[in-house]
Amino acid sequence: MKPGVFNPVVWPSLQRRFPGPAGLSRRNVGVAMLATGLLAGCGFKLRGSQVFAFSRIAIMPNPGGPVAQELRRSFGPVVQVLAADEPVTQAQLVLHVANEQREKVVVGVNASGQVREFQLRMRVRLRLTTAKGKELIEDAEILQQRDISFNETAVLAKEAEETLLYRDMQTDIVQQILRRLAAIQPTQLD
Repeated sequence: MKPGVFNPVVWPSLQRRFPGPAGLSRRNVGVAMLATGLLAGCGFKLRGSQVFAFSRIAIMPNPGGPVAQELRRSFGPVVQVLAADEPVTQAQLVLHVANEQREKVVVGVNASGQVREFQLRMRVRLRLTTAKGKELIEDAEILQQRDISFNETAVLAKEAEETLLYRDMQTDIVQQILRRLAAIQPTQLD
């Protein structure tokens, strides 16, 4: 039989084995409605774009480390991040991102003393003030950590994995900072 040619003898057997949209639609619609109802009932909501109570922010130091630089790119067109040559007094908020540390700690060794597991840590300290000096977030620390196994036969692969894990932790820290900034109320800016 040629492909693409309708064969009335084969069609009913295929229809029984692979029912089309008409055969599964009622069941799929029922499952989808049940899932939607359960998710809506528990308060689940997809994370949308964040709304900020401010329109201008200064991030110090400028340019700063990798977290500060990614944070600058994360605001998009909604919030203007002041450039290095602009005075801080033009900002509504001043975010001080300090002490970006990356740590690598041995957490597991084998019987002969060879390293088998590391823990990667990334710490960032931050402080948020208004342009007038009022503190909104006092000296807070955000810590992310990931475990990584180690194998001396795959050193290059493990270095690449370590780089990806640090980048993942950095993105998580930036998202946490953005959520904290989105929680600021307009009344706190006065």
